[in-house]
Amino acid sequence: MGSPGSPGPLEPLNTAPADEVQRTLLTCCGSSHWARRLTAHRPYPDLDALLAAADEAAYDLTPADLTEALAAEPLEPAVAPGSAYTAAATALRAAHAAYESRFGHAFVICLDATAPSEALDHLLASLRDRLGNDPEEELAVAADELRRAARARLTRLVHNWQEISVPHPSRQPERPRATRSDSPYVPV
Repeated sequence: MGSPGSPGPLEPLNTAPADEVQRTLLTCCGSSHWARRLTAHRPYPDLDALLAAADEAAYDLTPADLTEALAAEPLEPAVAPGSAYTAAATALRAAHAAYESRFGHAFVICLDATAPSEALDHLLASLRDRLGNDPEEELAVAADELRRAARARLTRLVHNWQEISVPHPSRQPERPRATRSDSPYVPV
């Protein structure tokens, strides 16, 4: 972690202005209620406390909050153009279109526990399976996948902050921008 008196890994989150923290947290989960709630409960002593608060906030999302968060999720499949998965990308887009037409929101899945070599197959199988859910059941599944994705994004964000070198005292430290491209979550 660090020596006594040295900044902890959550210092950027715990000490930055609230509006900056909320903007950063929105990159992890697109619900403004979720981001405000996590910001309001600062400071966090460690990553586990932050993740517990994130889970609690995710479980408490109203249907409107969940709709807002799902609307913020990217709609395009995360398959590199020109990759060996070109045919799969086409299948993915078609399955996504069917999913979005049926449920009215982006397909969300967190692939943390899936080997990269199996991710695409798992993604396609999950998408096809979940197309059989009724809308209420699928909303609950999507909410849980969104919660898991937010946890992964938060974890990555904290680790990115830890990797930043200490700037010269006369300069403000740069805050890392959380991105979805480095997340184990794959939108379709």
